[in-house]
Amino acid sequence: MAAAAAVVLVLLVTAALAVVPGRGGPGTTLSDVTVPTAESPGSGNSISIDARLYVPRHTPAPAVLLAHGFGGSKETLADQASDLAADGFVVLAYSARGFGASTGSITLDDPDREVADARTLVDWLAARPEVERDGPGDPRIGVTGASYGGALALMLAGTDPRIDAVAASITWNDLGQALFPNRGVVPDSAAAPPAPTPAASPYGGPGVLARGWAGIFFGAGASGAGQPGIPPDGPCGRFDPAICLAYAPAAESGRPTPELLAMLREHSPASVADRITAPTLLLQGQQDTLFGLDQADGTARQIAATGTPVQVRWFPGGHDTGGDSASSRAAAAAFLADRLRDEQPSTPGAPLPFSFTLPGATGDQGRQSYRRMSAPDYPGLTPATAATPREPLPLSGPPQTVDRPPGATPAALSSVPGLGGAADLLTNLPEATDPPGQTARFATAPLERPLAVTGTSTAQLTVTATAAPGTAVLFAKLYDVSPQGRHVLPGGAVSAVRLPDSPAGQPVPVTVTLPAIAYQVPQGHHLELAVTTTDQAYATPLSPARFTIALAGPALVAPSVTATSASRALPVAPLAGIGALGLAVAVLVAATTLRSRRRTIAQVDPGLVDTPLVVTGLRKTYGNRFRAVDGVDFTVHRGQVLGLLGPNGAGKTTTLRMLMGLISPTAGEIRVFGHLVTPGAPVLSRLGSFVEGSGLLPHLSGIDNLRLYWQSTGRPESESRIDEALAIADLGDAAARKVRSYSQGMRQRLALAQAMLGLPDLLVLDEPTNGLDPPQIRTMREVLVSYARAGRTVLVSSHLLAEVEQTCTDVVVMNHGRVIATGTVEEFTSAQGATEFLVDDADSAAAVLAPIAGTVARVDAGRLRVDLGDADPADAVRVLVGAGVAVRRVTRPTRLEDVFLQLVHTADHREELP
Repeated sequence: MAAAAAVVLVLLVTAALAVVPGRGGPGTTLSDVTVPTAESPGSGNSISIDARLYVPRHTPAPAVLLAHGFGGSKETLADQASDLAADGFVVLAYSARGFGASTGSITLDDPDREVADARTLVDWLAARPEVERDGPGDPRIGVTGASYGGALALMLAGTDPRIDAVAASITWNDLGQALFPNRGVVPDSAAAPPAPTPAASPYGGPGVLARGWAGIFFGAGASGAGQPGIPPDGPCGRFDPAICLAYAPAAESGRPTPELLAMLREHSPASVADRITAPTLLLQGQQDTLFGLDQADGTARQIAATGTPVQVRWFPGGHDTGGDSASSRAAAAAFLADRLRDEQPSTPGAPLPFSFTLPGATGDQGRQSYRRMSAPDYPGLTPATAATPREPLPLSGPPQTVDRPPGATPAALSSVPGLGGAADLLTNLPEATDPPGQTARFATAPLERPLAVTGTSTAQLTVTATAAPGTAVLFAKLYDVSPQGRHVLPGGAVSAVRLPDSPAGQPVPVTVTLPAIAYQVPQGHHLELAVTTTDQAYATPLSPARFTIALAGPALVAPSVTATSASRALPVAPLAGIGALGLAVAVLVAATTLRSRRRTIAQVDPGLVDTPLVVTGLRKTYGNRFRAVDGVDFTVHRGQVLGLLGPNGAGKTTTLRMLMGLISPTAGEIRVFGHLVTPGAPVLSRLGSFVEGSGLLPHLSGIDNLRLYWQSTGRPESESRIDEALAIADLGDAAARKVRSYSQGMRQRLALAQAMLGLPDLLVLDEPTNGLDPPQIRTMREVLVSYARAGRTVLVSSHLLAEVEQTCTDVVVMNHGRVIATGTVEEFTSAQGATEFLVDDADSAAAVLAPIAGTVARVDAGRLRVDLGDADPADAVRVLVGAGVAVRRVTRPTRLEDVFLQLVHTADHREELP
């Protein structure tokens, strides 16, 4: 009966199937498909699902159902679908109801609607001759998606036993807990929280509305959500009225109703996770203030409890950095390939490796290092998990009284939805992010050794509140604080805590669970627990209130997973019997057969998917035998601002042109986030550049230039992030003026905004300060440093060495097409050199400094040039002042310039040697 129904379904959609042009890889064919499905159970009405089928060269093959994120469509999945098809999968990418060209209303992954639609699509694939089958009506199929699509993938696997593998990225476990979190546990002996419901937060009582994210989430659907030309009807837009009307009261009050929580849980993987039998990969971003690591943890524990194999992978990305990443998509593709091709069969109950990225602390210049860590299996985040060692760190600080002002303004700034680390711009000014009088702070002692915090830390507090019923709300966060006082909030996440109502003056004990993080706290830094009365990302009650917050437990308890640094495996091909011609032929045939299936391995290095740029053995020789680049090797990591230096003709611009895919190297390779760079490579969409002129049109305004440029990329307008790029470039009202009226500095900043469109992970700039005056250069410097502080990477080529010294964290020096030196700016400038002293008596100063200096040279009547060796200039000033010599100025020439000139001179000298 099921097979017959599938045949009928195929007949229904055959008339709607049309071959369309598009990027699908060699041998891939694309067809647009319209699949009818029931509008709702028993309604008798139907809607249409718009989809696109990607068929690889060799069939039958396993299938992959590809679901999009909220606000997306089948068009936003084109690159990912093409990559999967190039790897040998039959791919069906589709627009969920209410998005793209699909009809119907959005009901937030309703099991009876969106999830039922997905089951209909599985039926349709089961009848396709191109799809490999495990039995009648049972295709060999995996499902993958991110965010909205990730929850759909998990819920489909929990309701359709035909699903053979699941890869879900940056998604929720319980949408009610995600949008209304409450991370405080109140003991039973304290004031009792409201009676829990099956959908209530496990932390006791209703949570606090994450107003920033919820507004974006529900606002996008209410405004039409991706269906241009089709006006929304009424205030609900593309949402089903039952959804938006249930949310509206919570949006006003900041508190969810039990009915809303129950509905959101029903539309969540938590409702079906215990029925998932397919091996599952959960990819969760470490920079995600919408769906934190705890959401993946809940799903992982529910799936694993049934014995189903589940693998967890944390990666440096998430909703705060633009969504999932190329590395997460590559990991999902590899997982599906292993499971759907029986190359890595899973044993029920067998542990799968857990991996995460461990970033180091961001230094004062924005530099950050990353390590991929791996553990044998996933230990979980719950405090009761014995597999995760937990280290108590003594906390200190007196009881503190803090106020919530009327109107809850000014509010603490922790993160901005969609930007996450925007508050990092203020990390040197904690009072700017946590208003005085509203924040209680408790600190650990400086760490005697580095500590990797992996998971959720906890702290015990006692809170006495004078707040109106239902308004006792606090926000807790954990800072890494450097010895210089720089505050870094890992992941930008905050724990919202709604306390139960209690009589005024009655202390309430509460255990606060901090957001889950994976973060390396350096030696000498300390951790600071900050508890605020407001937070701009949440629906903070507006009535004034006073809280007295004290430590109830002696320590902050921090988890640290036992893991090892994951090294990249090198392929080894042992040759048994060199003369065995038959074996050699067999290996050749096998390699040819697997080439199409393993194309991703050739094009993507899994060990480098979190590294922005790796240049290996790069060479470029032109037709006249001139070798412009000769064996260049260097690596650029996240958070770095790397300066590419060299005299004219050193090969810098040629290297950048090869990085951009404008020309092809003669030998060697360039990998961006593990992807091999070739002309037109999809990974170049993650790279923004300003290399050979911006091509600005003078008769258009600045913003029109940006819009036109973005349209030429063919990417959705919603991904342009034009407003954010303009804000970073700080063009202000000038963006609306015609470019012909711009100064050179404004043109450069507009060109920089053009390079930053889409907020690319890697920004490549060639001489960005050309033609700028000193104030404009300073502004450009601040823009680049701020951009990298958000976890992105900047590669800049410049001849202004003083600016490189102040802007860059790292330097690569080239000469005659080769790399002659690499290192941090600090390493280059740490070489001791002459220090100049402007004094009122040069003769007396020379006599005083002679015992502590190597050489003392008199420049003029009041100026000395002194080689202090390892001595600190401050010590020299102290000696001079103590001897009665007035010191008017102390300067040290730019050491980077000195080192650079010496390196180039030495390299030139070597070139001249026979």
